Amino acid sequence: MATKDSREVVIEASPEEILAVITDVESTPTWSPQYQSAEVLEAYDDGRPHKVKMVIKAAGLTDEQTVEYTYGDNEVSWSLLKASQLRSQEGKYTLTPDGDKTKLRFDLSIDLAVPLPGFVVKRVIKGAMDTATDGLRKQVLKVKKG
Repeated sequence: MATKDSREVVIEASPEEILAVITDVESTPTWSPQYQSAEVLEAYDDGRPHKVKMVIKAAGLTDEQTVEYTYGDNEVSWSLLKASQLRSQEGKYTLTPDGDKTKLRFDLSIDLAVPLPGFVVKRVIKGAMDTATDGLRKQVLKVKKG
């Protein structure tokens, strides 16, 4: 059964500045504690990641995942192609400009292939949501400052 969550955060940056951090997937392990590594396997013609292999560690489990990224106007989404600990994963960032800030919405849906107690699943999702919103915000502001 899939577990879903969503969260919004305001980031003091433009959508372009935020997208630059999101699409720099190979740097994600430097600011996201769940990421052990990330490697772009294929890129689109504009250089943005298309297929990415990553090693994620959460709840004492390590999983090698391959995901496929797609892009729209001020949005980035990904779908799981391959993993050993998950049946499915769908993630999406939606960025809405608001003056000199951007409202960021993050949606995540995961379906675990391994049984875990509900409280562990909730803790894993909370960690993912914290990193994908507050952690991303901190990284964007750090990059923006130089």
